[in-house]
Amino acid sequence: MVTQKMETQETLIHPGPNGLTGKELILATKPYAREIRSKSWLYTLTSLALLVGCIAGVYLIDWLPLKIVFSILTGLMIVRMFVLYHDHQHHAILHRSVIANIIMTIFGIFVLAPAGIWKRSHDYHHKHNSKLFSASIGSFPIASKQKYLNMAPGERRMYLFTRHPLTMMFGYIFMFIIGMCINSFISNPKKHIDSLIALIIHFSLSALVVVTLGWQAWLLCVFIPFFIACAIGSYLFYAQHNFPSVTFKDNKDWKYEISALESSSHMKMSRFMQWVTANIGLHHIHHLNARIPFYRLPEVMTAFPELQKAGVTSLAPREILACLRLKVWDPERNRMIGFKELREDRRSFKLAD
Repeated sequence: MVTQKMETQETLIHPGPNGLTGKELILATKPYAREIRSKSWLYTLTSLALLVGCIAGVYLIDWLPLKIVFSILTGLMIVRMFVLYHDHQHHAILHRSVIANIIMTIFGIFVLAPAGIWKRSHDYHHKHNSKLFSASIGSFPIASKQKYLNMAPGERRMYLFTRHPLTMMFGYIFMFIIGMCINSFISNPKKHIDSLIALIIHFSLSALVVVTLGWQAWLLCVFIPFFIACAIGSYLFYAQHNFPSVTFKDNKDWKYEISALESSSHMKMSRFMQWVTANIGLHHIHHLNARIPFYRLPEVMTAFPELQKAGVTSLAPREILACLRLKVWDPERNRMIGFKELREDRRSFKLAD
């Protein structure tokens, strides 16, 4: 899919120090879109083993403070495994491996993001990222200022609810249980039967844990890990395409490579969080060429100075607040704005009348 885009689209991105434009950058990254099979298996199996080990730690250790530590670590390991699952769905790692496909299919069901809905929605997201007038499949909805002001009150409330920080914080419920599983199954039961299977397994296992081991075991082994993993995942997905310097285009002006480099962020993280998130912070490179394995993204970043100029955000509290304040796209300002600017524009409009 990426190569088809390369051949058919022009670029408006200015050349970097190497003289490479957006289209040429995609072509130049092709050598990196080859996995090192042994590394893919090493990272997958060690991450899976660490996840299982953390879950076991919650069950087997008697001291409550240490149980809580392992519960939190379980959530973080779900995040890491999810990024590897995401790479596998892009065919970046372990493509055509029957064993890997079984592992990842089971993991997708376990994490309430079964392959049927995840791949369909995420592929759509990659093909339409930062298009101003397209369905919000696989991404947070974006409205222009004028569209937002023209919305009916109920539509506006739903738009703001979907983008609300509490909705992301409770991503376990809203983004995964409801969004990924319930809504997808209702929309097309035949196509998304794996969404129903994921729900049945998840709630059956939860009930089994409560009945056999008690509510505290469920809280530590199920709720807290899923709450942490889904909250982190929801925010990362939001902030990677909703940051202060992001740009959005009308469909007619949209270009694949421009959307990758101007509408996907470089999220700077500590080494620990970079490991936990499997380099997903280098999201602009991932959108430029989704076939690059996660462990080669830093290599690509170093090789091409052009990629070091992407819009930057981080997990610092101030940066998080700056991203969460963004509500609508203002084509006049050519940037995302928040409630403060919306109120100012409303007052100006009333004075002009």
